[in-house]
Amino acid sequence: MTAGLGFEPDGPNAQARTVLAASQSDGSLPMCEAPIGDSRQAQWAWTAFMGEREPVASVQDRFIATPTAEIPIRVYTPEGQGPFPALVAFHGGCWIVGNIEVSDRPHRNLANALGCVVVAVNYQKAPEHRFPIPLDDCYAGFVWTVQHAEELGIDPGRIGVAGDSAGGNLAACVCIKARDGRGPLPAVQVLIYPAVNPNLDTWSARHFAEGYGLSTRDMEWSWRQYVEDPALLAHPLVSPIRAESLAGLPPAVVVTAGFDVLRDEGLAYADRLEEAGVAVRRLAYNGTIHGFMWMRAAVEEQSRMLSDLASALDPWTSPARSDG
Repeated sequence: MTAGLGFEPDGPNAQARTVLAASQSDGSLPMCEAPIGDSRQAQWAWTAFMGEREPVASVQDRFIATPTAEIPIRVYTPEGQGPFPALVAFHGGCWIVGNIEVSDRPHRNLANALGCVVVAVNYQKAPEHRFPIPLDDCYAGFVWTVQHAEELGIDPGRIGVAGDSAGGNLAACVCIKARDGRGPLPAVQVLIYPAVNPNLDTWSARHFAEGYGLSTRDMEWSWRQYVEDPALLAHPLVSPIRAESLAGLPPAVVVTAGFDVLRDEGLAYADRLEEAGVAVRRLAYNGTIHGFMWMRAAVEEQSRMLSDLASALDPWTSPARSDG
């Protein structure tokens, strides 16, 4: 890929710059320097950029069993008549911060924009719960959704996974785990600016290392919190781009932001999926920054991205039509 190809050379657009100015003026320490409790509390500041909570037809809070715990999930059902498609969603936060309450509004947006049930999984967080625990929680959330599809008004043949940032990593890895374990396979994977390569040696990781929200230094630190043993960084369920083969994985939508440390690894993962014969739809938002999924009230690209997702996923979200 040509260095810098496909983004606005003058920097992020005005809306993204406004968000950056607001987030940089709060005086908080970088995540890699701050106490983890402070970073977790700081996530609530993002709600100022999210807008009001959109109504949905119903919201259910449940607990499900995973290999190591019982964890919360939240089920959003949109208006309309089921059975619905569904996305099992894994929120971002560097595997360390965030939860299903902080990400409540983006998940409502997703359910309404796509007309699908969203099952948000509150996976356990690093560094208290390192790999593979968060991934095992997310996989358990997907399997639970398949098993409870009828109860939830879901079409069992149209259950996919979605995630942003670290959640995009978990969504990609759930697909690999499902394929290799010969269990139920997600129908689609929606990877929103996913973290897929701990090397952080791309053009975007070098050129957007500081000043664009997520820093390369914070991302390097986050990988070390998620994976205790450095040897495991090469494991395909940690770094999916290093999997020997990506053949047989579900169709993918890969979303990237132009001024994002993770931009180029997301594009490289889309390349690898296509090379393996996986259908890929790329959605690029070249004037904005990492995390814009959580910025509906501040960044127009969030709404545009959801509209584009609805179009890209129309063959999946639309009920099967009879030829007769």
